[in-house]
This record gives sequence, C-alpha cells and structure tokens, in this order.
Amino acid sequence: MSAGNGQYEVSKMRRFQDLLARMFDVALVLAGAAVASQIRFDDLAQAGFYWALVMFAAAFALAIFPAFGVYESWRGRSKLALAGQVSLAWLIVQGSALVLMYSLHRSDVVSRLWFSYWTAVTGGLLISYRLITHAVLARARGAGMNLHQVAIVGSGSQCDALIRRIESAPTTGFRAAAVYNTSPQNSPVTSTGVPVFDSVDALADYIRTNDVHELWLMLSLAQEPLICSLVGEFRDDLVNIRFMPDVRSLALFEGSGVIELLGVPAINLVASPLSASSMLKKEIFDRLFAAAALICLAPLLLAIAIAVKVSSRGPVFFRQKRKGADGRVFTIYKFRSMRLHTEEKGTLKQATRNDPRVTRVGAFLRRTSLDELPQFFNVLRGDMSVVGPRPHALEHDDLYQKVVAGYINRYRIKPGITGWAQINGFRGETDRIEKMERRVEHDLYYLGHWSFALDMRIIGATIVAGLVHRNAY
Repeated sequence: MSAGNGQYEVSKMRRFQDLLARMFDVALVLAGAAVASQIRFDDLAQAGFYWALVMFAAAFALAIFPAFGVYESWRGRSKLALAGQVSLAWLIVQGSALVLMYSLHRSDVVSRLWFSYWTAVTGGLLISYRLITHAVLARARGAGMNLHQVAIVGSGSQCDALIRRIESAPTTGFRAAAVYNTSPQNSPVTSTGVPVFDSVDALADYIRTNDVHELWLMLSLAQEPLICSLVGEFRDDLVNIRFMPDVRSLALFEGSGVIELLGVPAINLVASPLSASSMLKKEIFDRLFAAAALICLAPLLLAIAIAVKVSSRGPVFFRQKRKGADGRVFTIYKFRSMRLHTEEKGTLKQATRNDPRVTRVGAFLRRTSLDELPQFFNVLRGDMSVVGPRPHALEHDDLYQKVVAGYINRYRIKPGITGWAQINGFRGETDRIEKMERRVEHDLYYLGHWSFALDMRIIGATIVAGLVHRNAY
C-alpha cells in the first residue's frame, strides 16, 4: 500500500471513529434519561414532553460538543482536562434545555429531581466512558498497539531529551521513528535505535514511506527558514506538524505556557506562570482556609494576645510594610515579639540568635512560628496567600533586588505565610548573600512548578514539621 493510500485509510478510520463517538454520546444521553426515569418519574402522562426535551439535549450536544474539543485526539494530554471539558459542555447543554423549558412555559411540567438525576447520571456516563476508553487505549499502546510514529527535528540534545520523554510515557502511544539533527557537529544524537537524517529530503522520503504520523519541530525562533521549508514540504501530506519553540534561553519559568491575547497566541516568557483559572482556584482556597483557620484558632489567638500584652509594654500586633503581588505595598500583621525600640532611619536589623530585643514570650512565639498567625487576616483581606514566597521588609527588597538574580520575580504572585523555601530550611536570618540566593532559587522553583497538590504538600509539611525550626529565632 502506498503512503497516500495509507494516509487516506487512516483519515477514513478517524472519521468513522468520530461518528461512532457522537452516536455513542447520544445513546448515553438517552440512557441517562432512562435511568433518571427509573429513579424519579412522577407524571407518566407528560412522558412525551420529557423525551422531546431529551432529544433536544442530544441534538444540541452533537452540535456543541465538537466546539469543546471532546472528539479531538487527547493522546498525551491531561485526562482531567478532558473530564472538565466534557462536564462544561454537558452543563451548557442542560442550561440550554432549562432555557427552552422556561421559554415554552413548561418548567412546571418537568420534575426538578428528574432533571437533576438526568444531568448527574448522564454527566457521569459521558466522563466514565471516556476515562475507561482512554484507560483501555493506554494499555493497548503500552503493549505496542495503536501507535503514532513521530519524527523529531532539532539539535541532538533536544532530540535526545524528547526521545527520553516519549520512552518514559509509553501509554501515550507515541514512538520516536526518525530524527533530523540540525547541529550534528556540535550536538550528536546519542539515542540508539532511531534513524538520524541530515537533510530535509531524506527525512521527507522516510516519513512518506514509513507511515509516520507526527512531525515535531523543536526549533528556535531564529530558524524560521527551516520551519517554513518543512511546513511547505508536507503541505499536501496528512502529517501532523507540531511546533515546540525553544525559548529556554528567554523564558523565566520552565514550561511557560501559551495564552491567547486578542485572538492571537502568545508565549509567556517573563510573566506569572499561573493561569487565570489557577489564580482563581488558589484565591478561593486561600479565603476559605484563612476563614476556617481564624475560627478554629480564635481561642489560641486570644491567649497569645493576652500573653504579649502582659509580658511587655507596647501593642499586641507588630505592623510593617511589605510588598505583595505585582509590587503592591500592604501592611503585614504579626504578634509583637520584641520590646519597643527605635531603628536608624533607612536601616532594618534582622533578628539574630539570642537577640536582646526579643521578649521571653516573643522568643517562644518566634521559635514556634506562632507570631505569624495574624497573617491569616492578611490572607482574608487578599494581601497574601497561604502558600507563596515569604515577603521581606522593603529595605531588604531594595538591597537584594540589586544583588540576587531573579529576586523581584518572587512578587509575580501573592506572598505566603509559608512556602517551598521555608519547608526546605531556608527561613530566618539571611546573614550571607548565599542564603538569600538559595531562598530565591526555591521560590522561583515553586512558581515554575505550582500545582494545588504542591500547595497541599507545603501546608502539610508546615503543620507536621515546619512550626519549629532551628533557624526560627
């Protein structure tokens, strides 16, 4: 079979699979309605309108699901994201069904419980079907079936790194089939078992004669002529060409994402690595966690406030200006741990071990980090996050911004009560510039690898082992 005939057969098979998936979704919508009817169906006389509503939802699902990409190939992509897309698409379908009911003045005819059961059951079926299908496909791909052959274009080291990623995830169904090394003299390909080519023509012949499905371009933005040459070469072939721009020398955070601005794709080089949805999720969690913490810790907060007040003259709370997200200045709150004293203007002395300014109650609070608890008020106000880079005094910001590379990028998100640097031992006095460099290194790692699970890990480590530390004084 020729390469052209093979590509035609693959395309025909994909169209058939797409049609089959759509028909199966219709069947699941009908099945969900039938199950809901078994659970709750009061007025059998109105069955005709019930099923008319179901058929409307099934037809609307066929129209709207493709817009959410649920029928596209999710090979190598997040299944959690797929479940989210299916859920969102189905909720929009059901929202439209509700609008239809109200428009026809038939909302009193349909049982609300039945509609809720139908929405929940069908949503569960649509998601479960896809997750089960992907699990079966993953096992098949791991066993060497349903594979997509991939040709890679890039320098030797880039190709080697990508081949290792492919080999470490066999269930995605990708297999490295060929490599075009753009710099064979400076960076040879060390991976074995993959043919290496040194010309576009030789690579193109191999792709066409060996049914290679994917062409991945790991090239820099300066290699536009080569990119255009490859795209032009395969313009009339059914080969997926994916551009993976090499912006490592420019990007602040590893894996900087692609966003859309005014309908134009843009790559974040120096910007917050957290997406708008991630920031919203983090914001909601922060407010709920801070409110719960303040309620649960209210007796402890009151006891500490009394102890601070009676132990030495002065206010209960220590207030200081700090930088927040995007450099906005806010007032941070702590329990006062030092005796009242005056600092020289423009200077700020960090607390040292056995510092005479620290009270006995203050020493205990600082050692156990209980002096930080009022910062939950800062979180509730939106100045801080539960987890994030620790904020420093403004005087220290001015100093370290000039001598520590990347220091200011800590403030691309809200500062936190605890953070990745703190649970790894980089807290307390920074009497040497190396200590601050290591702290900033950990903060930037956190920004580049943020996830909700990482936040939970940091909170857990802080609660279990992070309250008392040898550097806390």
